[in-house]
Amino acid sequence: MEYNIGDIVKTKKQHPCGSKEWEITRIGVDFKLKCCGCQHVVVLPREKALKIIMKK
Repeated sequence: MEYNIGDIVKTKKQHPCGSKEWEITRIGVDFKLKCCGCQHVVVLPREKALKIIMKK
């Protein structure tokens, strides 16, 4: 599946704030994701990010 900057994706586990939706803000070797609930930003290796993302 192809992802673009600005896409909203859902993850398997929810963030402690209760949201499962994340916005993709950077793509490359690492994925930078911003929580849609509390605006928390995380940077994950591509491999791990692709495992936790369920769908667009």
